[in-house]
Amino acid sequence: MKVIHDSKELQQTALALRAQGKTIALVPTMGNLHAGHASLMDEARPRADVLIVSVFVNPTQFGPNEDYEKYPRTLDADCEVCRAHGADILFAPTPETMYAPTFSTYITESACSQGLCGRSRPTHFRGVCTVVDILFNLAQPNVAVFGQKDAQQVAVLKRMVQDLHIPVEMVVAPIVREEDGLALSSRNQYLTPKERAAAPKIQAALQTLKNSIATGTDATEKLAEIFVNELSADAVFEPEYIEIVDNTTMAPLKKIEPGNTLIAVAVRMTESRTRLIDNILV
Repeated sequence: MKVIHDSKELQQTALALRAQGKTIALVPTMGNLHAGHASLMDEARPRADVLIVSVFVNPTQFGPNEDYEKYPRTLDADCEVCRAHGADILFAPTPETMYAPTFSTYITESACSQGLCGRSRPTHFRGVCTVVDILFNLAQPNVAVFGQKDAQQVAVLKRMVQDLHIPVEMVVAPIVREEDGLALSSRNQYLTPKERAAAPKIQAALQTLKNSIATGTDATEKLAEIFVNELSADAVFEPEYIEIVDNTTMAPLKKIEPGNTLIAVAVRMTESRTRLIDNILV
């Protein structure tokens, strides 16, 4: 596996590979890799001749007072994960390599990004779209793999690819969970022991909603009430939102539409102030 830190070197390498007729798969990450990231690599590996994994804590997707400075950076361990899962190139740039001092160009998606996490993090998806477009230009992928856990991010990036006619196949891999149901996330390590013990209740509450839908409840207001009631008994939870939306457009739904409904939640943990997201498809 080759490790590249310079953006121009990655682009030259990728263009040379494409000139040779090689296909490229890209898995963009912010590092601190876990089994969820590994599953994205496993999904990508058979889809192309060359697998590129990027590890970059992107400053433009963090808002004021968010955790950019303390976000875990574990490049040595990340290298081992990438090697174990078949990566050919690990791209680990610095912010200075990605963003010149004169950088002033951003990509804004203005529909799918407005609700859910976009409501409380108004510049987040602008940063996500911008860095992913940069990575597409540098890595020249035929296919890119993202995780279903970041469902709104997936919808936003799919819209960007569609609207800007970017020739990349977008693949979405399922959420990977701990045995107790908690969705894997690098931010899980911020949780206090009490919060970690309680956190699986988020997924349990989502499953309660799924069961309610199966028995005939389809009004979204009622389902939101069920979710909040499920968590309200435990003081470690501070629900930020529960939204029931169209899985493609992220537009709110008043009733469940089987086959294309996403139930997405964000919960703030009261002790560590860690923000966890999760979702289920109906």
